Amino acid sequence: MADGKTAVVRKQPIRRCSGCGERFPKNTLVRVLRTPEGEIVLDLVGKKSGRGAYICKSAQCLKRARRAKRLEAALECTIPESIYDAMEEQIALAE
Repeated sequence: MADGKTAVVRKQPIRRCSGCGERFPKNTLVRVLRTPEGEIVLDLVGKKSGRGAYICKSAQCLKRARRAKRLEAALECTIPESIYDAMEEQIALAE
């Protein structure tokens, strides 16, 4: 730069997918969130408050995480089948 200042390069946060276990930039994953009220929701923006876990925008990764109960372990609660079904529908739309 002409005035002697250098451009600030921000580090991209990396998160691990609960389904496949691979690491990706945070903005490429979907956040599954347990709100302070105990509700399980998909946080597509990544800004809501609560305990979160990350998963690829892939139905296959959600199935793996569901089978191994990784989301339940990460969120420290049980997740009803109806919530998993709703998450599958939302991820299918995001794909």
